[in-house]
Amino acid sequence: MKKIVILMIAFGICLSDPGPDEKKDKACQVADSVGSCNIWSLISVTQKVGELGEKVVNMAEKITFLETRLQNTEKEVLELRSLTGGSPQVAFSAALRDSGSGDIGPFTTATPLQYKKVFSNTGNSYNPSTGVFTAMVSGMYFFRFSMFNNLASTPNSLVSLMKNSERLTSVWDTNGSDSNDMGSNAVVIPLKVGDNVFVQLHPNRLVYDDTMNYNTFSGFLLFTM
Repeated sequence: MKKIVILMIAFGICLSDPGPDEKKDKACQVADSVGSCNIWSLISVTQKVGELGEKVVNMAEKITFLETRLQNTEKEVLELRSLTGGSPQVAFSAALRDSGSGDIGPFTTATPLQYKKVFSNTGNSYNPSTGVFTAMVSGMYFFRFSMFNNLASTPNSLVSLMKNSERLTSVWDTNGSDSNDMGSNAVVIPLKVGDNVFVQLHPNRLVYDDTMNYNTFSGFLLFTM
């Protein structure tokens, strides 16, 4: 009989429909009779599951978006590789003066020549502000340079192609009856990333150039290694 009365009381509480907090408190007071606390726990869990479901849907949409972007990026990379043959492209060519004429030098110390008139610089490995080529990729390279001596009764010109601090090859003119001589030299060398190549004017030497561009410095990548 007491159990029936407790059930009727609990049932009456549900019918009176009090506020959420009051309802939960009263329901928990008669939990042994109708399991109201379990019901509210189930409702809370259901709400949380719904919220998690929405987050899962949002994450799925983001993943789909990222997968699409990745596919597009991979497609662009393949297109670029097809255009370049899958190999980096490095090549440059420059002349000593971009304007004017006259001798360059002498300097008291060995000085890299700054070839300022850039004809091409694919890969941006050559810096006209310093005259230095810096390898961005390891490989076998070809370099060539030319020299026009100073305009004087006695020539006094000497330049060398340098790899870091190593002298590779040179062109010189320090003796002769004529004042107009020029020469060139070239090398094929392996370079590692970070290696520097430049043309160096020796101490107390001079070279002449004008808009005819007698002095040039060029190089390009033959193949990677």
